[in-house]
Amino acid sequence: MTRAFARSARIGQVERLLLMSQVPLSQAELARRCEVHRSTIGRLVQAMVDDGIPVRLTEQGLVYVERTAYLSRIHPTLHEAAAVFLACRLLARHSDKPNQHTVIALEKLGAALQAKLPQIGQHVADTSAALRGRLPKEIGEHQRVLERLVEAWATGLKVRLWYRPLRSRRAYQHTFAPYFLEPSALGYSTYAIGLAEPPGKLRTRKLERIERVELTDEPFTVPPNFNSNALLAGAWGIWFDDEDQPTLVTLRFSGEQAVRRVRETLWHPSQRVELDSEGRLIWTAEIDEPQEMLPWVRGWGAACEVLEPPELREQLIGDMRRQMRAYGIADSDPNDRQRRFDDIFG
Repeated sequence: MTRAFARSARIGQVERLLLMSQVPLSQAELARRCEVHRSTIGRLVQAMVDDGIPVRLTEQGLVYVERTAYLSRIHPTLHEAAAVFLACRLLARHSDKPNQHTVIALEKLGAALQAKLPQIGQHVADTSAALRGRLPKEIGEHQRVLERLVEAWATGLKVRLWYRPLRSRRAYQHTFAPYFLEPSALGYSTYAIGLAEPPGKLRTRKLERIERVELTDEPFTVPPNFNSNALLAGAWGIWFDDEDQPTLVTLRFSGEQAVRRVRETLWHPSQRVELDSEGRLIWTAEIDEPQEMLPWVRGWGAACEVLEPPELREQLIGDMRRQMRAYGIADSDPNDRQRRFDDIFG
């Protein structure tokens, strides 16, 4: 191993140690973990600064990496770059909250691809240019909230939230430790999942309902048993129940097009589908909170019938009756009632 290669490997080791640590480390601690002399760490830290790695020192001389200024170096293949592009484009097209970081990420990807793959690079550049034209002149509050939560998530520091639930008249203040950030196609929203104090339990916070957020200097540690994939496995979107058993939802789809469309997509990891004797599709899944899937069920109109749970079926029947009254169907003659019912519900 050459001297230069060994030095580069040491720099990489120090960089990884700093990135994995939630708190600044002393040069003595870095020397102990790397099994080198403390003076060697001092030279390596200076070399990292010269290489553009945002290494900083606290007033006490402890070493850390400023994560908000840190640039990860990646070398994606053609197909990996295409996957990143499609993900960013999907986010940009289906998010109603402009975010300059999405645009900048696409611009960097486009510039990197222009040299070797000019045709694809130009498509990426065109997309980023169109998105930049939609950016507001000033950064919106939604992006500020997201930025602070990302910083807290990355650095392991709690935040102070002023959160206003949907049915509340005013926001209330509490401390929140963001364990995970999760986007949702429902409502084009982003949610933070973490420990809320009070009540000292795992809670979900929708970013659009956060009126104010402040970083604190209080650290938190994500519990080793926290698994975001397992937590959301039974959720239709973002609502989860980590205490009760999921609810079995059974739907019956009729009509050739509806049946075919439902079978084309895996709507939920637990779903099971089968055809009955009349060619209708019986769809079942175990859902943490069936209320969250109501807009999806309503969107199928008369092609979808809720079989269970009974309370979900009764709720939809009540909704249809109220909608019929809103259209004056209940007061019309039977023939006209049937015609209007068909017009509304297919």
